[in-house]
Amino acid sequence: MLSQFTAEPGSRWGCLAEHINVPEVYAAGRLDADSEGLLLLTSDGRLQQRLTDPAWGHWRRYWVQVEGLPEPEALEQLRAGLIIQAQRTLPARADLLVDPQLPERDPPIRQRARIPTSWLQIELREGRNRQVRRMTAAVGLPTLRLLRVAIDLMDGGPCLDLSGLAPGSWRPVSEAEQLRLNALLRRRSPQADHPSATTRHPHPPGRGGRAGGGKSGRAGGGG
Repeated sequence: MLSQFTAEPGSRWGCLAEHINVPEVYAAGRLDADSEGLLLLTSDGRLQQRLTDPAWGHWRRYWVQVEGLPEPEALEQLRAGLIIQAQRTLPARADLLVDPQLPERDPPIRQRARIPTSWLQIELREGRNRQVRRMTAAVGLPTLRLLRVAIDLMDGGPCLDLSGLAPGSWRPVSEAEQLRLNALLRRRSPQADHPSATTRHPHPPGRGGRAGGGKSGRAGGGG
């Protein structure tokens, strides 16, 4: 479904309003139309800005099914950063992942009988358009399936993740998760010591969102 609360005329995807009956929340970050995974829904515009502004550098964890068998050199390229659309990506974390044995996707992924598939765990601190897909393609490993499984609120700290969520379901954040979100809002700005730096802030949030939004297999509860 689209990771927004308004349907797009003529789109084959549904939207979050078909599954979420909580008023005045919106997604803090989006997913591509052919991706799945975790969304945090919130009514707090300041929290939304903290989680989506790349200046804060929050790690996001993805499970990626790719076509082919990754060589060590390909993983090192992903970790070091790649030139994507004339701009180098930030260093990432990339490792082989044992097949997580997920339910089949609807619609199913492309299968080619003579080409094996593999799973990677990739963690990024930025969220450029279709970045994971562009990165794996750049090292010869086309992405077949992509799930965002966790959002790391603080580098090295605990995550929001998909634990206890079935596809298409949602839940409120726990008390412990809410405390971590509150702590995030109290953190000193990463640019506070660099007064000449600038940050691009998102437009005021709403429940709609631009056309062509992401599809979420699961939605996380609002903070």
